[in-house]
Amino acid sequence: MISHGKDMKIFTGNANPALAQEICKLIGIKLGEAEVKSFADGEASVSLYETVRGSDVFVVQSTCPFEKDGKMHTVNDALMELLIMIDALRRASAGRITAVIPYFGYARQDRKTKPRDPISAKLVANMITAAGADRVLTMDLHANQIQGFFDIPVDNLLGNPIFVDYYAKKFGDKCEDMMVVSPDVGSVA
Repeated sequence: MISHGKDMKIFTGNANPALAQEICKLIGIKLGEAEVKSFADGEASVSLYETVRGSDVFVVQSTCPFEKDGKMHTVNDALMELLIMIDALRRASAGRITAVIPYFGYARQDRKTKPRDPISAKLVANMITAAGADRVLTMDLHANQIQGFFDIPVDNLLGNPIFVDYYAKKFGDKCEDMMVVSPDVGSVA
């Protein structure tokens, strides 16, 4: 039994359907039935095709560009799909809504670097909260301070231990001689 609902359901937008399917396969549940489409003018539309009343619901949706039906969609398209899906779930009386955002877009805009700059990561955090999310699960935030931008709990999973374990198994004793090079040294303008 899940403490926040009668059961667990996983839904996805169009940015990560394969990831959502794989998560469902590993957990042993089916992906929630929903349709996430765009109208001719580009507006996102979400239709839920099953009840979520009282359920513990997870929405898997990165805020990254994606391709659907041969057309590229932007970070903003993915973000709006996430927000509208959260709103639809809230209005359908989901017990708890967790936004699973493997890539949190706008995270690099986490502080003012010059006058009149927005702090867009805070704005996105406010929108996710206002849409109705109860919790956020994300990975490798650009800066840990972004967790403080939310008024709801945030779980920031770190990918580094997985990479270290992978390379240790793959290269064994030679790992001591390895160096990892990253194109983004962080905080460089």
